[in-house]
Amino acid sequence: MPVDARRLIRKMRGGAQAHLIEAADGYCYVVKFVNNPQHRRVLINDWIGTAFLRYLGLSVPETTLVRLTPEFIAANPDLHIQLGPQRHSPEPGWHFGSRFPGDPIRTVVYDYLPDVLLQGVANRVEFAGVLAFDQWTGNADSRQAIFYRAHVKEFVAGVGGGRRERVGGATPREPKQSFVAQMIDHGFLFDGPHWRLGDSPIRGLYHRPIIYQGVRSMADFEPWLDRIVNFPEDVIDQTLKQIPASWIAGDEEALKKLMDQLLRRRKRVPDLIEDCKSARAGVFPDWK
Repeated sequence: MPVDARRLIRKMRGGAQAHLIEAADGYCYVVKFVNNPQHRRVLINDWIGTAFLRYLGLSVPETTLVRLTPEFIAANPDLHIQLGPQRHSPEPGWHFGSRFPGDPIRTVVYDYLPDVLLQGVANRVEFAGVLAFDQWTGNADSRQAIFYRAHVKEFVAGVGGGRRERVGGATPREPKQSFVAQMIDHGFLFDGPHWRLGDSPIRGLYHRPIIYQGVRSMADFEPWLDRIVNFPEDVIDQTLKQIPASWIAGDEEALKKLMDQLLRRRKRVPDLIEDCKSARAGVFPDWK
C-alpha cells in the first residue's frame, strides 16, 4: 500500500543516491527517487525485479510507493541528489521504496560477511536461483545482497513460490538465530536504463564464489529454473499494472517490447547457466 514519507533518517551509499526514510506506516524504506542520477527506468527495473523474484520464491524486501510531499521536501534540506557541485531536490510525488529489515537503530545490516559466516547463511541456496534470474533478465550489475540476523526455521523451497518447514519427526525444529540474505538493488536488470537483454556469462554473479558452494549440477538451480522457464505472462501483466503511469510515460512501447523479449528468452536460461560454469575458474567450486 502506498505510504507518505514521515522522517528522513540518512542518505545511503550507491549510484542512485537513495535515502533511508521512515514512512507513515511505521516502517523504514530505502527510497530511490524518480529523478535519480541513474535514470527513471531503474525504478521500473527495481519494481519488476522484486515482484518477479517474490513470485519465484526468493528472498526480497517488501516494496511500496513512498510519496514525498512538497512540505516534506522543504522541511528536509538534507534530502538531496548531488550532481557534481550542484544539489538537487527530489521531485514531489511517488518514488520507489524498499523496506529496511527492521529498526535501523537495532538491526545491523551487512553487505559483506567473512567466508566462515557466509557459509552459514540460512538461505544461501537461493543464490543459485537468483543467478538464474539475473541471467534471464540481463543484470548488468554483480549480484547485490544484504545480510542480517534473524530467528529462522530450517526450510526448503516450496512449490508456487512459497516455503515449507523442514521437519524432524512430527514437530518442526525450534527457530534459531542465523544470518539470512535478501536480494536487493535490481536497477540494472535489462542493462539498466538501456533496456536490452545482452548475454554475458559473468553477469549477475555474486563476487564471492564460496556462496555457490554445494552447487554440483543443474539440479541445484531448481525449483527456480523451472519457474523461470515456465514464467507466466499474467504475472508480468499484473506487475506492470502496479507501476505508476508517470514512471512509464513515453516508454510504454519500449517496455512492452522488452517484456516480449524477456518471455522469448525464458527457454535459454539453462544454456546461459552452462555458459556461467565455464566463464571463470572456480565459479562453482563443487561442480565437477
